[in-house]
Amino acid sequence: MAKVALILTDNFADWECAMIGGIGGSFYGLDVAYFSPTPGQLSSMGGLTVIVSKGLEELTAWQPDVVAVIGGTVWDSEAAPDISDLLVAQYENGVAVGGICGGTLALARSGLLNSVPHNSNDGDFLIKNAVGYDGVSNYVQSEAAVSSGRVATAPGTAPVSFAAAIFEAAGVAQETVSQFREMITAEHN
Repeated sequence: MAKVALILTDNFADWECAMIGGIGGSFYGLDVAYFSPTPGQLSSMGGLTVIVSKGLEELTAWQPDVVAVIGGTVWDSEAAPDISDLLVAQYENGVAVGGICGGTLALARSGLLNSVPHNSNDGDFLIKNAVGYDGVSNYVQSEAAVSSGRVATAPGTAPVSFAAAIFEAAGVAQETVSQFREMITAEHN
């Protein structure tokens, strides 16, 4: 069973992690766990209150197969936690990493987006908010998630394709991931 670690911060974007946790764990057999740079009570942008009891040290000890940084309002503020060392260490240990919306800023700050195709809310969002980001030549303008090797990124408006990219990174069968995409997007066809 693949392990997927979701990193949440206070005021996290609840729609960006809902399908990963709800569908990935319940239907696809993934072991999904939640971690935070500041464990404790967190609130989502939608007003949901959650308790995240595990910190980032516990994430490392848990040895996930995938780490996904969920967006929220903290990532483009001065209060953004620096998780660069954690992300780089996980990636260097063979772990797939992902970021959606503001979570892409954490990947950009760590240097993980400098040499791979990626996206975010838009290219200027990364340039403006991620000190050390040098990957503008690899930025892909896309409404859906972009995956390259073991790195997945997405704008905050693409929680479905981001969930699919995380499922793929966790080893969920391609046929199952395709069925997920078709099921979730069926109302728009």
